[in-house]
Amino acid sequence: TGVTDVYSSPRAFVALNRNIGKAQCWGPSWTEGDCDDIDFVGVTDVYYTSHAFMALNKNSGKTQWWGDTSFFWACGGIMSGCSDLESIESMGVTEVHSTEWAFLVLNKNSGKGQCWGSDSYGGDCSDVDFVGVTDVYSNGYAFMALNKNSGKGHCWGRVLNGGRCGTFEDEDIRDHLDGDYYYYDYYTSDAYIDMDFAGITDVYSTHSAFMALNRNTGKAQCWGNERSGGDCGDMDFLGVTEVYSNDAVFVALDKNTGK
Repeated sequence: TGVTDVYSSPRAFVALNRNIGKAQCWGPSWTEGDCDDIDFVGVTDVYYTSHAFMALNKNSGKTQWWGDTSFFWACGGIMSGCSDLESIESMGVTEVHSTEWAFLVLNKNSGKGQCWGSDSYGGDCSDVDFVGVTDVYSNGYAFMALNKNSGKGHCWGRVLNGGRCGTFEDEDIRDHLDGDYYYYDYYTSDAYIDMDFAGITDVYSTHSAFMALNRNTGKAQCWGNERSGGDCGDMDFLGVTEVYSNDAVFVALDKNTGK
């Protein structure tokens, strides 16, 4: 009774009554299905990964996590990349993004961001400069921070699944590693051709690839797992009005022509 919002992760639900600051969670009790210790008074937004929820009060900056405690969901845990809870609450969070196993909190106004979780899923953004970032995107394995004004982008997370904004310069390497999750960090940055995102108007993602589109020129760049949409080199996007995706495939549609 009185529920105003419902959120879901792959394994659990949260039913929130914003008016009274109460919520009910259900799912596996050992993970994100138990929120009995969470105070939902003033909560404005709820976010999730595959194994955790995060409740945010944007007005006060208060953040709370619950989920699989065997990993890193209490900030400062085993695999955490965030410094401490107090520093996150004081930074004035304006946006929260997530991959399967990592969170990113961002203050666009100050250009500050913090990540925590598995490094292989974007949990370490200590080398990322968020000053001037206009948009952040994510797939299951990686984040992308884009400055549309300068055309510069930064990607991090699992390299072969979009964690590097580029493609392999050596086609033999690319063909050998395509879809092989076990060697995602084997090659250094010298193996890649970096991408220029000048003029990009839209970014889309599958579970393990990204697509950056310039609607004005009809050009696009794709990177990540080629079996999941990470290669669009032969595609002409001139006239495309909509792009759709699922976990493994992109669809580009021109509504005017039906193609």
